Amino acid sequence: MPAYRNPTHNFTYVSSCVKYMIFLLNFIFWLFGGLLIGIGFYAFVDKWQATGLIKLETFYDIVLNISLVMIIAGGIVFVVSFAGCLGALRENTCLLKFYSLCLLMFFLCEMAVAIVGFVFPHKMNIVLEESFTDKIITTYRDDPDLQNLIDFAQQEFHCCGLSNDGYLDWGKNEYFNCTSPSVERCGVPYSCCINATDISSGLVNIMCGYHIQQQSVAAASKKIWTSGCIEIVRVWAERNLYLIAGIALGAALSQLFVIYLAKTLEGQIDLQKSRWSS
Repeated sequence: MPAYRNPTHNFTYVSSCVKYMIFLLNFIFWLFGGLLIGIGFYAFVDKWQATGLIKLETFYDIVLNISLVMIIAGGIVFVVSFAGCLGALRENTCLLKFYSLCLLMFFLCEMAVAIVGFVFPHKMNIVLEESFTDKIITTYRDDPDLQNLIDFAQQEFHCCGLSNDGYLDWGKNEYFNCTSPSVERCGVPYSCCINATDISSGLVNIMCGYHIQQQSVAAASKKIWTSGCIEIVRVWAERNLYLIAGIALGAALSQLFVIYLAKTLEGQIDLQKSRWSS
């Protein structure tokens, strides 16, 4: 005669679907965080070997060091997603509480930035210009990563400089200042030029922006983009407001959904523990 088997013996409150969904999502982000750390560390070491010195004395030195920002961002993603992975896999409520708290803090910070940017867009532009414009312009050429980023932004967004002064911002750089002994004095980077590449040879004309600062806006606009990048990006954002809002809303809802899953799993684990104790 077969032995009697209690049908509730294998019952569990913990949903495998919720558990492994959290694990899979965080495993992907864990790999992404590791990739960011690897790329950032490689770029940091490569820059160190190329320049021989990396200055990290002020807050701006850290924020404007792209490789270091990648390492920090990757480290945060790596730690938080690892807590989510391990917390879900091991059914550890402490790790899940830490994970959901971190996600909630990220969500609140994102909402605060979005609200400030939407309600006070002009004040946010002024803060960005006052905080970063001079530092970014003056460190151009000193940081290869930052230089590549600025050149890419100026070429893609068809702008020159950062603030409302536009191409005249480059007068703050020691290489492009009109008092500089450099051959680039009173000039701007080639990435400001409307046609920097020679069609016949396919080579970049790095001299296309020389002595442009001495010309009027009307004359300079025939050779280079004259508007600052912050203003161009602001106008682009206003034209694509619904797209940006849709992406932001999707990201926010995704974060809330993952927080909901984490809190649901926490509750299920607590129920299962109380069932075992009783």
